[in-house]
This record gives sequence, structure tokens and C-alpha cells, in this order.
Amino acid sequence: MAIESQAAIRFGIIGAADIARKLSRAITLAPNAVLSAVASRSLEKATNFAKANNFPPDAKVYGSYEALLDDKDIDAVYLPLPTSMHVKWAVLVAQKKKHLLMEKPVALNVAEFDVILKACEENGVQLMDGTMWVHNPRTAQMKEFVSDPQRFGQLRTMHSCFSFAGDAEFLKNDIRVKPDLDGLGALGDAGWYGIRSILWANDYELPKTVIAMHGPVLNEAGVILTCGASLHWDDGRVATFSCSFLANMTMDITATGTNGSLQLHDFIIPFREEEASYFTNTRCFFNDLVTGWVPLPSEHVVTTDIPQEACMVREFSRLVANIKNGSKPEQKWPLISRKTQLIIDAVKTSIERGFEPIEIKW
Repeated sequence: MAIESQAAIRFGIIGAADIARKLSRAITLAPNAVLSAVASRSLEKATNFAKANNFPPDAKVYGSYEALLDDKDIDAVYLPLPTSMHVKWAVLVAQKKKHLLMEKPVALNVAEFDVILKACEENGVQLMDGTMWVHNPRTAQMKEFVSDPQRFGQLRTMHSCFSFAGDAEFLKNDIRVKPDLDGLGALGDAGWYGIRSILWANDYELPKTVIAMHGPVLNEAGVILTCGASLHWDDGRVATFSCSFLANMTMDITATGTNGSLQLHDFIIPFREEEASYFTNTRCFFNDLVTGWVPLPSEHVVTTDIPQEACMVREFSRLVANIKNGSKPEQKWPLISRKTQLIIDAVKTSIERGFEPIEIKW
């Protein structure tokens, strides 16, 4: 639970989206954060959201986003608004000197995100996107494995897949299929995770080129429902990802090195909140009769005291507290967000240009 409010980072939430329910709980569970306010364009909606999500009795409720931003008691803002609204409201958050935890995708394109970055840099505020899985303790352990030259070797190939089958209501009315709200569709939502996982495994080194896969599926409004792409590095490394709103729930990563492999099947949301596992193998081969593997892959289970989204809030709040004590904002997270958005842009451009290779330029 949150520690006493004078020491905790005081969060305000702008917008009462479904994902904000999860983050409200995460802020409550983080040891260095506290829910202090929520704002909606409807005061009634904001009031109901606060009641339904166990806001503290002294939390403030606002009927406009501007009113929350004017609250000098708020240290940080969680922004789960549709992507098309990010650049406007993220800039306003930064100009009000409030630190920004923002849902992904961070913008509709890199040019928009650069406007947000500039505002955050000019106002000395911390920026982090809401990619939760990278904050799970499992992720740090997996990184140790793929960084080990003996157990894993050099990364050669990687595939990441995230799909879920949206029902008829989702495919008709969800903001992620609306061109005026979240126009990047499955690429911006599900594809963001696959791209981030590929960059993570490659130490955030950008690829040389990106090529969209043939056969993307778009809805009548032109929003992507299914797509994929391959990423290519000069040294021969290749990675692929696929994302879809039209296929069964899948959250897979397979990373293959010269000596070992990493696999997991729940990389975005663990099967169980309190623990997460992954599989590794090193120098595996066939047995003598080619009827099995030698040695067998190993399963590694990692437990956590708080859910991964609360781990994210804890880390973000730690960075904010450091800034309040005189440190500079941590640039790692905004740079990773920008690299992810850059690949999103390249995939979209490749689709629009008939699946041409797109050279990545920072």
C-alpha cells in the first residue's frame, strides 16, 4: 500500500478510460505513490470513477482536464487518452511542470512525439510510456540470459507475436479501430509491444531497415487490424513481429542466439500476476536416436511482491522523487519510446509504399 502522502508522489489521472482502472490499482499498490485526483470531461463520470476504484477520501475530483492540471498539489499525471489527443494534453501537462506517465503508442508519429519531448525537456519533467512488462522482475532476469555470451551467445533471430480476437463490439466501437482516435490500430496497440521486445533484445540498437509483411488487414475506415514486419541489421540479425485484433490471444517471444534460446508465452501480461516464467536452453541438440532434446530446456519462475504495472509506477515515482531532490530527468525512457515510435512509423510507411524497405534514420 502507499506510504504516507507527504513522501509519496501524488498522481492525477486525466481521463476515465478502462486502462486507468488498472493504473489506479497500480498506483495504490506502489509503495511510493498515491492517488490524489482524477479528471473527466464529466464531473459525474470522474466521481463515479473515483468511487469505483478506491480513491482515498481526500482525493480530488474534477470535471475538466484543465482543472486537474491547475492543481499545484499534483506531482505527476497519468495520461490514458486516445493517441490523437496525446500531443495536445501531454504538452499541457509538461508546461504545468507535472511529470508524465503516458499510455502507448505515445503519438501518431515521431514528429508529434518530438513536440512532446521538447515540452518535457524544456520544463524538466520526467516522461515514461506505459509499457508495463519491461518493469517485471522477470524481464531483468531474461536480460541477464540474453546478454550472457556463454549461455546465449550473439542474438541472430527473434520473433514476437501479440494478438487477441476482438469481438464484434470491439471491432466496431473500440477507440483502437477509430481513425480519429487511435488511427494506428493494431500496429500502435499490439505492435508496440512486439517492436519494444525486439528493441529490448537488441539493446535498443535500431535496425538498418524495416519491411512490412504482405497481407495486412484494414477495416473500412483504413485502420490496421492485422499486420507484421521484419527488421534487419547490417550484421545479419533479423527480427519479425506480428500483431492482430483478429486472432486468438498470443503473447510469444522467441529469441535465438548462437549458443542458446529464450522463449515465453505471456510476455505482455503474465499468466499469473504474482509470478512469471520463461524457458531457456543452451547448446541443445538431438539425442542419439533423434527422439528428444539433450539437455532439456529449463523453466525459470520469477515471483514479484507487486504486479508489473505497480513496479512501473514505483520506478517512475522513484525518478520523480529524484528530480524533486535535484536530479535531472532520466533520458533512457523517452529515448526508448522514440525508438519504438520510429519503427511504428517505418512499418506504416512500408505498408503505404507497397511493402518497400524503409531505412531507419534517427
